[in-house]
Amino acid sequence: MKLVAFCLFALCCWSLDNMSANANNQYLQRRKLQEVLRRLNTVKASLQDSKQSVNTPPQDIEDCCCLSALQCFRENLHVEFNVSTTNHFYRSLKHNLTEGGLDFCNSRNSTCQACQSHPKENAKEFFNRLQSLIQKVNGFCFISPTEAKGKVPVALHILI
Repeated sequence: MKLVAFCLFALCCWSLDNMSANANNQYLQRRKLQEVLRRLNTVKASLQDSKQSVNTPPQDIEDCCCLSALQCFRENLHVEFNVSTTNHFYRSLKHNLTEGGLDFCNSRNSTCQACQSHPKENAKEFFNRLQSLIQKVNGFCFISPTEAKGKVPVALHILI
């Protein structure tokens, strides 16, 4: 009987620790996305007046294509706007917490458009859509991918 009680206690402790680690990771992702938004405002102010037209992912990106869209934005920043890979903003976009925050897809079977197939938009629209993507994801940071459609927060899901 004591062995069964000990095993149940160990299982509960492991479960709580696992939930704590997941909550901590979500907190770090949210903080990183907020940092990206702050840095974006600085870069946006200096580059949005550019006359360049660049391939820009659409405003209404499917959840499974958020990471692909981020990679497209990042590639265009580097190639079209000459943003260095050592730039703080570029590194923030490439950070694994940022990518983890945008990776909503459980299956890799999603068919996302290639970056070159997106229509060309002016620099101002490019930065507005990047900002919109980060804000959208930042709002869903504490919602699991399967619950995002129903918008039920993870904390409520755990209580149910």
